[in-house]
Amino acid sequence: MTGQDLKNSILQLAIQGKLVEQREEEGTAKELLEKIEAEKKRLIREGKIKKQKALPTIKEDEIPFDIPENWKWVRLGDLSSLITKGTTPRGGNVSYIDNGIGFLRAENVSGFDKLNLNDLKFVSEDTHTSFLKRSILQKDDILITIAGTLGRTAIVREENLPLNANQAVSLTRLINSELLSLNYLIYAINAPIIQSILTGKKKTTAIPNLTLEIINDCILPISPLEEQKRIVAKIEELMPYVDKYEVAYSEVEELNKKFPEDIQKSILQYAIQGKLVEQREEDGTAEDLYKQIQEEKKKLIKEGKIKKTKTLPEITEDEIPFDIPENWKWVRLGDLVSFYGGYAYKSSTYVNKSNNMIIRLGNVKNDKLLLDVNPVFVPQEIADATIKYKILPNDILFTMTGTRKKRDYFYTTLINEEDLNRFELFLNQRVGCLRNDCKIINMRWLSLALKSEAILSQIFSFETGTANQGNIGSDNTMGLMIPLPPFDEQERIVAKVGEFLPYTKQLVKKVD
Repeated sequence: MTGQDLKNSILQLAIQGKLVEQREEEGTAKELLEKIEAEKKRLIREGKIKKQKALPTIKEDEIPFDIPENWKWVRLGDLSSLITKGTTPRGGNVSYIDNGIGFLRAENVSGFDKLNLNDLKFVSEDTHTSFLKRSILQKDDILITIAGTLGRTAIVREENLPLNANQAVSLTRLINSELLSLNYLIYAINAPIIQSILTGKKKTTAIPNLTLEIINDCILPISPLEEQKRIVAKIEELMPYVDKYEVAYSEVEELNKKFPEDIQKSILQYAIQGKLVEQREEDGTAEDLYKQIQEEKKKLIKEGKIKKTKTLPEITEDEIPFDIPENWKWVRLGDLVSFYGGYAYKSSTYVNKSNNMIIRLGNVKNDKLLLDVNPVFVPQEIADATIKYKILPNDILFTMTGTRKKRDYFYTTLINEEDLNRFELFLNQRVGCLRNDCKIINMRWLSLALKSEAILSQIFSFETGTANQGNIGSDNTMGLMIPLPPFDEQERIVAKVGEFLPYTKQLVKKVD
């Protein structure tokens, strides 16, 4: 789903009465339309607007979808005191002057409520008030392009005036703009089904166009005024998120062009190469972060909170698989986090149900903890005796054994608070645990890094086992080379990947 698709979906829900709830105290659209009709009769009686011929009744086969009971279908012409179009000044382009009255063309009508006043043409005051008198624009006029690109809209605001328009732009002037939400009407006109109805009736000539009769006859679903306002507020609340979605979607498509074979793998690879987000000087360096982690580890060892581990080998130049930014650093996984192995819980100690669940290989998949897959439990006394194997929030679990040909191991999942809501969880053998004892690393970032192809290729290069079964050892795991960014950049990488990944599945389908 592109950003435009998402926007279209929101608009469609809005005009179907599905975006906000209906409220009985707000009355009905029928009552609102009766007020508009009474206002229209008053203005005709006072000679302020001309009486128009009645528009045809809306037939059942014209209605494209159901709407709530308190809504009503109506023609745009029934809401309007005037529907007309602009005029070309005598002499065409020759009539334009350097400064004067703004003269709108179709390209100045940007869509929704927006006018683009860049590259605006100008006509003289005399031309504006004489030959172009019929198309003098007023505050709250709704503009719709009727030649060239059809159906684009805008609203005339007081600060835009004075303005006039050419023959490619129609203007709709409401009977009373205070009885309707202008922005609701704009959103309704821009909803995909209404646009298809409107533009589907175009006259095909040398230049496709919409007639004023088509604009007059355009049907719209109308809700009570207060609901219109709530719909507009909800759309405006959602649109900034749609804009962010659109930007992220575009960026993912760009990545997809570069790496069409597997977009999700490509995003993770970009992330660990320092190419997904920008580097910032104020973030400091990974070297500083690394030193901070080592100092904290020494402190925890001295306090007896973690065990001292053997020194890991220095990373040599010929081991490094790719370049990273200058403020990053290649490190061993064991220099960042601690490894905890599981306990060999005996099946003879299992009970039918308790609050203490044992996490085995089958319960761990990438980014998923499968608590309902063959769950096994131990009694409280076993749990108490093996308390050091208890799984904690922010632990990364990984499977250390699996089918070699399928490579269905080294699945990793990051434990969050929700995973621990149902049961106390305990680590079984062959399920490894990486723990952020120093509390200085963003474990969500580390979890992403461990899923990247560059890290997985290291892991599978040192697997052991039989022809069918592969095993991952703890020493080799802790010796993994990890490209470490500064902490703040880790957080930006996590945020950016979080924006991208919801769209990757559909993009992969495009490639397939």
